[in-house]
Amino acid sequence: MIKTTVPPDSSCSDMGEPSINKETREQSMTETKETHMDKGKPVDENNFKPVVNAEMIKTTVPPDSSCSDMGEPSINKETREHSMTETKETHMGPAEELRTETKKPDQTETEKEMITGSKILFDRLHLKRSKDHKLTAADVLQISKHSLQSNESCAEEELIQTFIQKLLMMDYRARYITVRDPTEQDLIQERHDDSSECECDIFEEMFMSNEETNQSGQIHSMDVQMAVFHCADGLLKQLMVTKLSQCQYALPLLVPDPDRQQIEFPLWTFRQIHKSWKSRNTNNEIISQTQPIYKAETPMVFFFRFGSVSSSKSQLMNSLINEKHNTFFHRNCPGSSRTRVLMDGVVEIAWYCPSGTNDDKFTECVAFCNLHGDAGDHEKQLQILTEMASVNVVLLPQLQKNDERMIKVQELYKDSKPLIFLLTEKASTLIKTRQGKYNIGLKDRNQSDVSEELRRAINVCLSESSSTFRLEDVSKHSDIRVDVEDDEDDCRRGREAAQHMMSLLEKKELTEIKESFLPHQGKLWHQWSQKNKELHRPQGDDLETDISRKHTEIKKLRQQQHESDISEFMKIFITEMNSDATNKIFFPKWLRIVLDEYTSGDLSALHHKYNEKWSTVLQLKEKHDKPEQLKAEQTKLEKISEELQNATFGVEHIMREIGQIYESCSSVKKNKKDLKDFSSLPSLAAEMMISGFPLELMDGDAAHVPVIWISAVLDELSKKLGDQRVFVLSVLGIQSSGKSTMLNAMFGLEFAVSAGRCTRGAFMQLVRVSDEMKKQMNSGLNNMKTESNFDYILVVDTEGLRALELAGRSTRHHDNELATFVVGLGNLTLINIFGENPSEMQDILQIVVQAFLRMKKVRLNPSCVFVHQNVSDITAGDKNMEGRRRLQETLDEMTKLAAKEEVCNVERFSDVIRFDVQNDVKYFAQLWEGSPPMAPPNPNYCENIQDLKKTIMCHASESHGTRLKDFKVRINDLWEALLNERFVFSFRNSLEISAYRKLETQYSKWSWRLRSAMLETENKLHNQIENEAIHEVKETDLHRELKTTSEEVKKSVSEFFEKDADANILIQWKTSFDIKIKELQESIVRETKRKLNEILNQRDLKKEIDAQRTHHENTLFEKSKELALNRKDKANDEETLKKEFDLFWKQWMKLISRDTPTIKDIDIMRDMREILSDNYESINADHQKDKRDILSVQSYSDYVQLKKSSEFFTEACRVVKNLVGRSLSKDDQAQIRSLVNDVVQQTDIMIQSFNISKMGYNISYIQQLIDYIKSRVTEHEEGHVKYVFKNEFFVDLVLSICKRANDMITEQHGMFKEANDPELYVKKKREEYYSIFQKYCSWGKISCHFW
Repeated sequence: MIKTTVPPDSSCSDMGEPSINKETREQSMTETKETHMDKGKPVDENNFKPVVNAEMIKTTVPPDSSCSDMGEPSINKETREHSMTETKETHMGPAEELRTETKKPDQTETEKEMITGSKILFDRLHLKRSKDHKLTAADVLQISKHSLQSNESCAEEELIQTFIQKLLMMDYRARYITVRDPTEQDLIQERHDDSSECECDIFEEMFMSNEETNQSGQIHSMDVQMAVFHCADGLLKQLMVTKLSQCQYALPLLVPDPDRQQIEFPLWTFRQIHKSWKSRNTNNEIISQTQPIYKAETPMVFFFRFGSVSSSKSQLMNSLINEKHNTFFHRNCPGSSRTRVLMDGVVEIAWYCPSGTNDDKFTECVAFCNLHGDAGDHEKQLQILTEMASVNVVLLPQLQKNDERMIKVQELYKDSKPLIFLLTEKASTLIKTRQGKYNIGLKDRNQSDVSEELRRAINVCLSESSSTFRLEDVSKHSDIRVDVEDDEDDCRRGREAAQHMMSLLEKKELTEIKESFLPHQGKLWHQWSQKNKELHRPQGDDLETDISRKHTEIKKLRQQQHESDISEFMKIFITEMNSDATNKIFFPKWLRIVLDEYTSGDLSALHHKYNEKWSTVLQLKEKHDKPEQLKAEQTKLEKISEELQNATFGVEHIMREIGQIYESCSSVKKNKKDLKDFSSLPSLAAEMMISGFPLELMDGDAAHVPVIWISAVLDELSKKLGDQRVFVLSVLGIQSSGKSTMLNAMFGLEFAVSAGRCTRGAFMQLVRVSDEMKKQMNSGLNNMKTESNFDYILVVDTEGLRALELAGRSTRHHDNELATFVVGLGNLTLINIFGENPSEMQDILQIVVQAFLRMKKVRLNPSCVFVHQNVSDITAGDKNMEGRRRLQETLDEMTKLAAKEEVCNVERFSDVIRFDVQNDVKYFAQLWEGSPPMAPPNPNYCENIQDLKKTIMCHASESHGTRLKDFKVRINDLWEALLNERFVFSFRNSLEISAYRKLETQYSKWSWRLRSAMLETENKLHNQIENEAIHEVKETDLHRELKTTSEEVKKSVSEFFEKDADANILIQWKTSFDIKIKELQESIVRETKRKLNEILNQRDLKKEIDAQRTHHENTLFEKSKELALNRKDKANDEETLKKEFDLFWKQWMKLISRDTPTIKDIDIMRDMREILSDNYESINADHQKDKRDILSVQSYSDYVQLKKSSEFFTEACRVVKNLVGRSLSKDDQAQIRSLVNDVVQQTDIMIQSFNISKMGYNISYIQQLIDYIKSRVTEHEEGHVKYVFKNEFFVDLVLSICKRANDMITEQHGMFKEANDPELYVKKKREEYYSIFQKYCSWGKISCHFW
């Protein structure tokens, strides 16, 4: 042990000062003892005495006269030594007082003084404790001028608002706010006489006490916290304590009521808090746990003191939990003062959560409780906590044996429960006095040594004790009031309703609950979502039939959804939310709490199971030698992933179920049998949004927006709030980059942030803008003669992009689709990036930009701010100007590339998404100040949040926002456009799209080489069939004919993928295109074989029909004889003849149809779409309703984009475009019209050359036409023209020409069909055979006269 000459107690910050000799110290201590004995005023553990009258509160004193001269003007060595000894003696005073057995003041009188002091405090803070004037969560969560300020000091009247706003941002400096006094001059108090002649006594000036200057009227920081606590309603209390927990602060456990001195236990405030920790099991494996803290069973260590002591108990506890953070507020914290009103008798609790490393101070989660004030004055708190504790730790001064407090000490010592004495007047090290009993001296000892000894003693005691503490059990003690849950009827009714719902889930498997109780959002909804996407992206040979079939299937799915019963679970929820009771806020809160409690255990186990299986899969992937085992383990991983998805169950799923109940009823236009009026459901959701609950905007599991439901909710919001304007703020980022945490800190929201409950899909939440803030924003816009009139910020939080493969659901397509949706919705989007490298988000933004350029019908005006999270260098913003420049260049380059692909007049990223590289790039410090789970949030992070918030409000003040009705329309239009877009979302970035389009062009060439080679083979074989040189066509023969061309194509494919400049990008598609070409070749061979063999069959059947003419005539003759014999009188009756002949003809045609298939009708437009989608996938040709007849348009201006020859020209074009729109000269118009007319003429000639009337129709003809049109368009662009064609020109030209050619090709195909279809061939001879039949019947009648 290292002995120090000055006690390292927290009363004096003189570490490192020159030592004081023993004689001087003793003399000084004696003087100060006498001073305290004269005053007769003992102080508490922090050397503070509770305020007992108004006069003491209002006096002015230096913040901590017991502390050293830190921050004060320097004093010479002699003066410093004297003041240090005075301070030290001040702390020795309480022990001396106890030895003289000073009589305690009357308890009733003390309570009266406490009530008086608390009333004065509330008045100074402008707070009222009456039920009608409670602070509410709605009050503090709105955007106000206070929410944009970030001051370390403020005026006294602003203390409450400043504290609350800092706390909502998770800024732990909320406890350190100081009062700014305008009368002070640099915080230096002056007493001087201007007379230079005056005689002065240096001793009197320096050391004589002056009551006017040695006391402070500063309000204690913990009084500010507890004043807010006492004056807050239940919801704000819960929010406040949740934020205190996030700041890693101790939380109020037992709180004396300042008016009645009744002890309150605020159990409600702990209901939302979860703690996570890691510990090791008996096999030394790390086990992760996350539990609702009110349910967690942990050991508990209880700290208290008797009398007044020189050492700070709270500071000592901090050294055990986190020496770098003041978990428990103590006397040396900023904001501390000599006087405090509301903390005496308060018990605070904090938890130490281990991280599973060797640095852990305790190997399991341990609760620490701290009783403020003299335990002898708070017997009820002492009794409860000593009984519940696993280990008791008591700080003791030197007490007389007959002191009444020694009686209680004696009782504790005799009890079997472990007890540790911290003796302030002893200097001994750790001593074990008997089993479970330890002494540790504090006097003149280094605090780190004391802390280490205390930690060892506690660990030994915990290892010998099996008792655990559970927060909920505190409510079982009598004479305490469970705050909110006992007091508020709304809270109690909400809890009862939530528990009633949960009783229905008892003995149910968690993974099966959603399927059983929420059937409307299960398989039927997922199937509907998939079918709806397919409906917008039709494929196949017969699009009209496919679309019609999809519509039928969708209606059927909605009908099945509607037929599903509403579970009893959902009925209770709907009934409660539709009731007139005022518990509508508490009820969903309670439901969230009990659902979290219900699911947390199973979810933790499933996550642990998933992580273990994921590790196994990774190990197998690295080995590469066990593919079968790898596949089996991946299947198991997928199963666990599905279980995780099924086990995640919260209020958001209940609201999703309500949404699907509404959509199913709305679709079939009738109520369900268990639902009186489905139209009331959107009102329910709207009320929840107004109350501060988030609403699911995009279903994260189905990856679909329930547009009908969202539209209905927004309509109800408009009815309830008026058609308010909202500023839509969305956030986008990679998974676990801190998006939800950032929003929660910025606006005090409660989006899910834990690893087990990350956001899925997208959620929206309303944040109100105060009237005061609107006036302030409007005053700033007066010069612009406009008005920023939005009333809410609508915050849209999204799931993380590039997520791990949970249930195989998160794909690149989904990420790109979600990103485009979110950026398109927002007036401003925060692009959240973890670290300084934005490469991942740049890729996604390229897709977003290209998607916006393709979605021309949706009017969008998005903007963005880049937020770099976890940047350790606080000067990164200044140093990284080069990084910003590169970011700007990258964004602009990828925008140019996208614009080139989509033929748009766009030069810069900011032309599509507004962005200012100077002001819209933010750098955030890392979130945690240290290593979780015990690290508090970083104050620098909170400052960054505040800076970003100001930037957002600056953007908002320049915006008119969006009316709720317009926002509804925007959601509908944007989602419809996303459903129609199926191409760009499959790519990583614009470079990939560009490379893929190059690959499309090559594929078109390869496919045509195969088709044209087979067409030649087909023509050759067709001639041989006509010449009867062959009698069967085999696939092997066709493959042999195609072999040379096939090998050439394969070689060309390999060379392209190997030698192209984008080979590294293209390689990802090589396998799929190899398969695609192989399948195309197989398809061509199969189709050619079918067609030629049909021609062979038709030829043979016609020959057979002709050869059997005599046979059929004989048959008709026999029929006529039979008719004459059976119906002599009607043999010549026309009707009878016709009827008998029709019967004969029908049977004969049936035989012909059976022997050979009929030549099918053709669909030119269908084949055109098939070729375009196969060879030009990037061009959307599915929706003919959007296309125009290019052969009849008056102007081609909308089809072109002027070429860019220089920067000046580009800017000029942009200006001209904005002023007069796009325009072409008469010469340009004539050039294009000439091109169109020539292409039409040439395609007519090509169609005639196909000789379809003789050879029949082949889909290859359509590809030949399309490829010809493409080559002519490209050739024209590369000539001496000032423009390039947009994709729409090519598509509309192909469509118009194919529509025009449809009649010509169909007519020629009809001629071929007539000439070659046996059935048609026979049908043409029908009248001829009927005449023969009539003739035979006449002969038969004559013959009958001779028989």
